[in-house]
Amino acid sequence: MDTASTTARVGNDVQDTPGDSTDGRAFLQERVALFGLIAALPGLTFFVFRSIAALAVGRLTLLHPSMLLHLAAACASLPVWLIARRGRYRARTSRALEITALVASCGLYIAMGMALPIGFRPDYLVLLIMTMVMSIRSILVPSTARQTALLGGVLGVMIAVGAYGAAVGADISGFPPPIRRELLPLPCAIRSLAWWLLTAWLGCVTSHVIYGLRREIREARRLGQYTLEEKLGEGGMGEVYRASHAMLRRPTAVKLLAPEKAGLETIARFEREVRLTARLTHPNTITIFDYGRTPEGIFYYAMELLDGANLEEVVEVGGALPVARVIHVASQIAGALVEAHGAGLIHRDIKPANVILCDRGGVPDVVKVVDFGLVREVDAGNTALSRAGSVAGTPLYLAPEAIQSTAPVDARADIYALGCVMYYLLAGDHVFRGRSIMEVCAHHLHTEPTPIAERAGAALPSDLAAVVMACLRKDPAERPPSAADLLARLRACADVGSWSAEQALAWWADNGAKLQAHHKAQAHSASSTIAIDLKRR
Repeated sequence: MDTASTTARVGNDVQDTPGDSTDGRAFLQERVALFGLIAALPGLTFFVFRSIAALAVGRLTLLHPSMLLHLAAACASLPVWLIARRGRYRARTSRALEITALVASCGLYIAMGMALPIGFRPDYLVLLIMTMVMSIRSILVPSTARQTALLGGVLGVMIAVGAYGAAVGADISGFPPPIRRELLPLPCAIRSLAWWLLTAWLGCVTSHVIYGLRREIREARRLGQYTLEEKLGEGGMGEVYRASHAMLRRPTAVKLLAPEKAGLETIARFEREVRLTARLTHPNTITIFDYGRTPEGIFYYAMELLDGANLEEVVEVGGALPVARVIHVASQIAGALVEAHGAGLIHRDIKPANVILCDRGGVPDVVKVVDFGLVREVDAGNTALSRAGSVAGTPLYLAPEAIQSTAPVDARADIYALGCVMYYLLAGDHVFRGRSIMEVCAHHLHTEPTPIAERAGAALPSDLAAVVMACLRKDPAERPPSAADLLARLRACADVGSWSAEQALAWWADNGAKLQAHHKAQAHSASSTIAIDLKRR
């Protein structure tokens, strides 16, 4: 299953992806935290050298004010690291932390310089340390050249004034005349400002280059009005990304289908079927916002980004579902199929991984059926995977007529697959298992399924058991004739409506953390096509 659990505006005019998105703020916060840690290294390194020199030469003690100020300046950015790596903050807050660290460090280094004897050349020491800190900042923190220039200008004035103040009143009588001229307040200030202007210019160039590269990457990841953010998953046919719309700022899942993976004919079929799917408006059907092609021939479609988990994950984590919940879920799936079949669209791949339980407007356990019309080819090495091609569907949920290439396939194949899904939800296991695809397909063709009442291992209402087993008839004519008929049978069950929102919320509270851990563990090996964002649960 292509899963999901998706950098944005990181300053007033810094934009890595459209808008001040969660990913953008998280990216900026992560970089500011890293800057806070690494910016302390130059000052701490110089402090160690100064301490060794003080002990060896004996000209300064470790308790000299300049030593204490040096240590304070070196550690001034560490609180930024401690704060930014915890919690979630807006971009402006992260910017404020970064600027506060720079200004505080610079001020403390200047105070250190003013406490040093002039013979130690405090202006050079301050410039050397701050040059390294500014360079680190230009590399790590996303910023435009303008922002770097403004910040560099403020620090430059502080450093020039500090150099001037350090030279005022200093005893330079013991130095030769050429040195005395260099140690006068005005030359010290001018020299420090000139040095810092060069540092600020290099910082602006660095910010401009890195920011420009980031913008180029962002432009390369733009598909029409959508900008790709985070890769959520990858399947046999393509990749799914979290994305955002340039104007609406709406969280979106975008799937890319590359021609080299699917072939131009398959892409054309996908495009036609996505166009049909986009017309579906049932609340239990995934909403497709848009679709198109890139100049490179990559077909993509944008769909709603769901928060929740698919039925396969729900069963793997929480076990078989209660009868009332199965009726609640199956009725919603059947409702989605009623509209789709009425529009002439057969799903052909109904399976637990393509049914998402999510939260919609505070209502839990809302079903979303995904992947309408995406025909797939059986992968000879895995009974749980499906790909586009000659055989439509997933072997564990294939109707007998879908396996026999000469048999016509209609909406009753989806009803058979839904019967397999209900069987799986009640029993916690598939209708048939096998060591190969051929063995599983042979069971679907010739083996009568074990009655669900026996497999469920608990008292199962006869009305629901009869519905499930009717869906699993080998002969399509013996199954419910339509999704509407199946929905009516489900609504006639005695336990219909018994699954409450309170029960659903309690289940998610008990299993949400386990689902998220399971989701992360399976993120690289999933095979569906819908993005699921467990981080938001």
